[in-house]
Amino acid sequence: MFIDYARIKIQAGNGGKGCISFRREKYVPKGGPDGGPGGKGGDVIAVGNGNINTLLDYRYLKHFKAKKGQHGSGNNRAGKTGEDLILQFPLGTIIYEINDGKREILAEIDYHEQREIIAKGGRGGKGNSSFCSSTNQAPRIAEDGIPGAEKELELELKLIADVGLVGFPNAGKSTLLSKVSAAQPKIANYPFTTLEPSLGVVSVQEYSSFVIADIPGIIEGAHEGKGLGLQFLRHIERTRVLLFLIDCHVRNPAKDYQILRSELREHDKHLDRKPHLIALNKIDTIKPEIREKRIEELKEMFSAHQPDQIIMISAITGENLEELKASLFQVVRKSDSENKSLD
Repeated sequence: MFIDYARIKIQAGNGGKGCISFRREKYVPKGGPDGGPGGKGGDVIAVGNGNINTLLDYRYLKHFKAKKGQHGSGNNRAGKTGEDLILQFPLGTIIYEINDGKREILAEIDYHEQREIIAKGGRGGKGNSSFCSSTNQAPRIAEDGIPGAEKELELELKLIADVGLVGFPNAGKSTLLSKVSAAQPKIANYPFTTLEPSLGVVSVQEYSSFVIADIPGIIEGAHEGKGLGLQFLRHIERTRVLLFLIDCHVRNPAKDYQILRSELREHDKHLDRKPHLIALNKIDTIKPEIREKRIEELKEMFSAHQPDQIIMISAITGENLEELKASLFQVVRKSDSENKSLD
């Protein structure tokens, strides 16, 4: 099951108490203080794991607590440090801390085995040996440990992919994904077949590939929460290139394209600046006698765009899919090189 949102509470371990103790040695009836400090409480640590792609582990279990530090003991022995609590998250997880109804980014998990301390364990209390002085040689005081940090977190997963596949319901996104990769999304002839994002790896050359994400269908008003709305728009934010898939049989494909771009722009203005291609799908269903004329009409509708931005395809028959894969790979590679030059 794909889960991309959760709210949990975490608590780092409390520090152990300091010890009040005095040396008891033969022939030393009044030994000095030897109470050791308490151990530090365990931290809560977020770790990136590239082998998981859902927040399912945090849907039902809501409270997580690290181990507390051990109390100090005599002979100046410090308490054992509490064991850290490791929480594993899929790549693309953003961890927010909730305070008074407001949320602030605590950490972003971007790569495998990334480690971020999201709640620090409490310091152990000092034992009575720490309070010994020339004027107080037999202190009978020690500190309690400091409580570990407690936090309420909001977890939000944004899939990381090279290409985000964007289109209205029934545009053929799931079919296209199944044809260009080994992914097997659910396919049927009704809106919102895809209720969760799907990832597929597209092989282009012998040693080259890119990852494509099928984002569930967007409708007009999605940025306001209509349809599947905001639930999946956030996944597009972490894609580098967009592929707009348009059904060539709709009344005005160019208008559909503009609506899709508008929805992305209203959700996040930066999405409108991503490099993209436009694929007009289902050309196999155009009647042979009007096919050439219809294709010219479609090209005219998109005349404001560069010719190499528009590709006529059929996800069902596979027509022009190799050209589409090669074009997407070129745009992804160009995006990579531009990002590296900025770094």
